[in-house]
Amino acid sequence: MAMTGRNATLAGLAAIVLWSTMVGMIRLVTESLGALGGAAMIYTCCSVLLFLTVGWPTLREFNRVYLLTGALMFAGYEVCFALAIGLATDARQAIEVGIVNYLWPCLTVLFAILFTGQRSSILFIPGIGLSIAGIALVLGGDTGLDVPGTIENIRTNPLSYALALLGAVIWSAYCTVTKLFAKGNNGITPFFMLTAASFWVLYLISDTEPLHLTLTGVVATLVAACAIGFGYALWNVGILHGNMTLLAAASYFTPVLSAAFSSLMLATALGVTFWVGTAIVCVGATVCWVATREPKKADEVTPPAASTPEVTITDKPQDRPSVRLRSRRNSSRGPTALGLRRRNHEAGAIDTH
Repeated sequence: MAMTGRNATLAGLAAIVLWSTMVGMIRLVTESLGALGGAAMIYTCCSVLLFLTVGWPTLREFNRVYLLTGALMFAGYEVCFALAIGLATDARQAIEVGIVNYLWPCLTVLFAILFTGQRSSILFIPGIGLSIAGIALVLGGDTGLDVPGTIENIRTNPLSYALALLGAVIWSAYCTVTKLFAKGNNGITPFFMLTAASFWVLYLISDTEPLHLTLTGVVATLVAACAIGFGYALWNVGILHGNMTLLAAASYFTPVLSAAFSSLMLATALGVTFWVGTAIVCVGATVCWVATREPKKADEVTPPAASTPEVTITDKPQDRPSVRLRSRRNSSRGPTALGLRRRNHEAGAIDTH
């Protein structure tokens, strides 16, 4: 049965839901198998799943800059993200560091402006300000915007919060490198394998107790790997055939979904202040995205197309895709070049995790 645009969009939305469970899933696994051992198990299983579903790419076709720096950045981000959650002192702190990690959308826009010549409106400034204010509200606890309280909260476990922030910076840099050098190549499978290998090396050289596999730990590991792996697969379908604008907008509300799933899975109650702060983070990320969208002009209206442009994708959004659009050569009334550039600009903003 042919994939319709509606079904493809639903697949992309399902991917966002699956990725929203990552914080809770990783925390459940690491509570059973440890921060390093649990993460190593998750990414090993996920690598196998991606190899079976996405396959192995032809590496000689890759740009060397993307293959080397992209792989290191991807693995570095995943290590920071998983350890930030695994090393959190309790479930609430794990959810908090997950929200800190969602600074990456605003940082990605900032890097795009600085390094790729991305145009942006003045809305970018309040957008990043809202994101920072929302995170401060989340970290302030039930007291709200309390700078001393936020600092004290961070001091209880500075490593987890630092890893979450470093991960956001690394992922933003990875998105920039992908957009500049990926050229349509998808390195998600080897990148995940490098991530799994990195965790196993860290596990072997660290003073960590041997893994004690339990039924709960194994089941949680397999479920987490499926959520991540199938999330990538469904996202690819959504980007290829679905409504990219809708998926981009939906992806920036991932923090709310992530906090909701994590609260349920980890049996952790979150106060009103936390939810308000999380919502502000989402609004800030959305404003940053809107700031990069070029306004439509009367002379930019695209005439009806005889055929739909083909879309190719590189990586995910957690592997934030870089998207290219190619008009079919046999189309006599394809989209105008200006229309394609606008659609490509919209697609480039979809860099979800």
